Amino acid sequence: MGHVYQSNAFGVAEANQRIYRFISEEGCKQYEAIRSSIDDAVLEGYLTPSQELSKDNWPTKHLSNVAYVLEHQLIPYISYPYEWSFHYLKDAALHHLNFQLFLLKRNIVLRDASAFNIQFIGSKPLFIDLLSLAPYHQGDYWLGHHQFCEQFINPLLLRSTLGISHNHWYRGRLEGVATSDLNRLLPLHKKFNWNIFIHVVLQNRLDIIAMKNQDKVIAKTKKQKGFSKLAYEEFLRQIKKWIHRLEPKNRGKTFWERYTHTHTYHPDELLKKKKFIADFAHKVKPQILVDLGCNRGEYSLLSLEHGAKYVIGFDFDQTVLDLAYHNAKKSSRFFLPLYLDASNPSPDQGWLQTERCGFSKRTRPQALIALAFIHHLAIAKNVPLFQLIDWLVNIAPQGIIEFIPKEDPTILNMLSLREDIFVDYHQDVFESLLITHAKIVKQEKVSKSGRTLYWYDRNNA
Repeated sequence: MGHVYQSNAFGVAEANQRIYRFISEEGCKQYEAIRSSIDDAVLEGYLTPSQELSKDNWPTKHLSNVAYVLEHQLIPYISYPYEWSFHYLKDAALHHLNFQLFLLKRNIVLRDASAFNIQFIGSKPLFIDLLSLAPYHQGDYWLGHHQFCEQFINPLLLRSTLGISHNHWYRGRLEGVATSDLNRLLPLHKKFNWNIFIHVVLQNRLDIIAMKNQDKVIAKTKKQKGFSKLAYEEFLRQIKKWIHRLEPKNRGKTFWERYTHTHTYHPDELLKKKKFIADFAHKVKPQILVDLGCNRGEYSLLSLEHGAKYVIGFDFDQTVLDLAYHNAKKSSRFFLPLYLDASNPSPDQGWLQTERCGFSKRTRPQALIALAFIHHLAIAKNVPLFQLIDWLVNIAPQGIIEFIPKEDPTILNMLSLREDIFVDYHQDVFESLLITHAKIVKQEKVSKSGRTLYWYDRNNA
């Protein structure tokens, strides 16, 4: 049946590339209360599509205490906030707020504000946790505000005010960036900003008071006058306007941002490389293709134009990921650029290490391209070449790997300030390692310096 994450009311399971949600007898009242608004939310693009299954179509007949079984639309690739660029996290935050405003008009609220409840199909955000929706009651407060601050606002402020990317921090703390931590980091003059004062400084102060006087705070809260719906909506709109204005703090241009204009390819060499990749995408036509070291997404979009159905790009440079994000939005194609430090990919995380699957478990595409990629691990990170080839070929059964020889200006520059200890980094060694895992379908030298593309096929090894 695959993995099942079961609570006392609801459970989610995957089997044979199908996603099921089980709603227990205890949880059916909540589901029935919000059911009439689900179709509208799907039509408006807020919520992932789902359908109720008749008992005859349940994945198994042996389900006790289950009132409903739903089947959800399959998301092509599950990604996490610590893999999103600044702009993807910002889009997710705005999607959450817009969805709340949409729901309030229908007397429904979101019970929580977890960033993990949003996924992307290409550059389009979708809310996936149907049962975070609950009936609105007059006077309700936004119970998810604290969580929204830590999972959306604080990570965005980390980059927009301090120039620090949220990714490593978020991966180390799945609840997001603690308000107390951000409050310590922010310089005094930043705290005079009204929004930062309300959502960080004051929020931190209230947290401290609540911890010291928990019983008194609970009693006082119960006596307080309720929050009107108009006030609730205006609070959400104000946060939305603020987040919409947030942009990454300028940290100056990076090498990889300039790479498209500074790489060592001549125009005819670049055309040769593009043709090789286009032919590969046309003949393989993968449902999902991974582009390791995607940069701005030039070859990701090229692959989509010639036969790939969905491309997940990975890069470690935040600035080029921002550019790839804009290219993905502009193209309207199924291209999802994500953050990845390939020398330290995300592991299985969360309770019992089953809540958030690591890179290797989630990333099982039909094809990959790794262009101008392997030397960054083999030379810059000292990863043994045999391990690197094994890792790449095991990601996808077919792919293209580019080998850049030591004579290339890029590697000469990398070795200019360090000793060349990489005795196995040679083209003949690379080829001998590759053919132990896969058949080399085609290879082609695409530059005067000896850069060579290798099309491998693991299925016909």
